Amino acid sequence: MAQVKVYGRRSQWAHRRDELSDALHEALVRTWQLPAEKRFHRFCWLDDADLVAPRADAYLVVEVVCFTGRSDDAKRALVRALFDDVAPRFDLSVDDLEVVIIESPQVNWGIRGRSGDELELSYRVDV
Repeated sequence: MAQVKVYGRRSQWAHRRDELSDALHEALVRTWQLPAEKRFHRFCWLDDADLVAPRADAYLVVEVVCFTGRSDDAKRALVRALFDDVAPRFDLSVDDLEVVIIESPQVNWGIRGRSGDELELSYRVDV
């Protein structure tokens, strides 16, 4: 399981939501082998004054919340893909994209009426 939360300025990003979602999901499918149909994205667009950071107006924060189990190499591969493939697609400098991977044990998730560790997944988490 992986959910993506994206924070950015509404004025810069709201009109590019679908394109950004596609780019982020492509990176997750390629690096973490997520099934293409497993897209869980939340876009938290902020008014310009509500995102205070010494960065460009296009500054983005991407949080990936996921089950524990992915290797350090898999996490590094995702970070590289976001900086090497996604950022240039949107003319983002390396200073204007920040990525945070937040892991949580499966037992801490509640999905489809049960604890996450009781789910039968159609994909691997231990990539």
